[in-house]
Amino acid sequence: MFVASKTMAPMSRPFHDSLTIRAAPSALGGLGSGCGIAGGMLDAARGLQACGLLAFERARTLTVVVMTTQTTATTNNSAQTWIITGASKGFGRALAEAALAVGDQVVVAVRNPASVADLADAHPDRCAVARYDARDTAGAENLVRKAVDGFGRVDVLVNNAGRALIGAAEETSDEQLRELMDLHLFGPAALVRAALPLMRSQGGGTIVQMSSQGGRLSFPGVSTYSASKFALEGWSEALAGEVAPFGIRVILVEPSRFRTAFNAADVLEFTEAADTYRDTLAAVRADMAGADGVQEGDPAKAADIIVGLAHAEQVPLRLPLGAEAVDRLSAAYRQGLAGVQAWAEVARSADFAASARPI
Repeated sequence: MFVASKTMAPMSRPFHDSLTIRAAPSALGGLGSGCGIAGGMLDAARGLQACGLLAFERARTLTVVVMTTQTTATTNNSAQTWIITGASKGFGRALAEAALAVGDQVVVAVRNPASVADLADAHPDRCAVARYDARDTAGAENLVRKAVDGFGRVDVLVNNAGRALIGAAEETSDEQLRELMDLHLFGPAALVRAALPLMRSQGGGTIVQMSSQGGRLSFPGVSTYSASKFALEGWSEALAGEVAPFGIRVILVEPSRFRTAFNAADVLEFTEAADTYRDTLAAVRADMAGADGVQEGDPAKAADIIVGLAHAEQVPLRLPLGAEAVDRLSAAYRQGLAGVQAWAEVARSADFAASARPI
C-alpha cells in the first residue's frame, strides 16, 4: 500500500514537491522498470524500483490530494453557487432541491425551462434557469457566464445529464455510440474547461461528475453506456490530478439503480434486437425495462450526501452510491486484482531484463 502525507507548499512550486511519499515494503516489488539513478550501481535493481514507484506515486498522489482540505475560497458554512445539468428530473432535480434547501444558489441547466419553472418561482433570488443541451459544447462558456452574471461565481459544477442505450455492441450504430459519447464525455469536458479558469481565479471549486457503477464494470447489453462512462472516469481521474494544485476537487459519483427516470420508457433506449443476440440479452432487456419505479436507491438521500460533500473539507475521488454499487464494485475490484495476480509473472516477463531509463 502507499501512504501520502502532504505539507502545504507555496503555489509557485511544483505541487508534487510538497508531497512526502512513503511506500510499504510489500509494494516495492510490483513496478518493474523504473528510472536511471546517478551514484553507482550498488543495489541498482532496488533503486530502479524505488524510483519508478516514486514517480508513479507522485503522479497518482495528485488524485489522492484532491480528497484533502477544502480551500479558503468556500468554507463549510458559506453559500455556494452550483451549475447542474440535466436538472429537470432525477438526480439533477434532487440535487437542485437539496442545494437550495441549504441556502445555496443554483443555475439549473435544462433543455426545457418549463420543467423547472417551479424551482425558479419558489427561489427567485437563488435559482436561475438556463436553456442548455449538454451535448452542445459550443454553449458551455455561455452557461458559465450566466452563472457569473447572476451570482458572481461558480463553486460546484455538476455534469449530470445522461441516459442509457441497451443492446449488443454489434447492434449499436456509430451514430448511437457517438451520441452517448457527446452526452457523457465531450459535453461534460467542454463545460469543465469553460469553468476551470473561473475556479482557478476563485482559488477553488468542486466538480461533480455523475458517472455510474457502469463506469467501473460492464456486462452484456450495456457496452455503449459503459464505454461513455469509462471514458468520463478516465478523463476525470487525470483531471483530478491536474487541477488539485489550484484547490479544485473532483468527485466521480458511481450510483447503482436509483428511482429516477433513467429506466422510464420515454428515456431508456434499446437497439433493434438482432436474432444473433436475442436470447443472450433477453433477460437484460427485460430487467432494464422493468426497473422503472422499483429501483432501490433514493435520489433525495443521494443528493443530500453530494451536497454535504460539496460543503465538506474532504471528498472522495470516487463515491459509489447504493448498496448494489458498493457490493458489485467491491466484487469487481477483487476479481480484477485476482486476474492481475494470476498473470503477474507472465506480464513481468515481457520487460527487458534491465533498463537504465524510464520506459
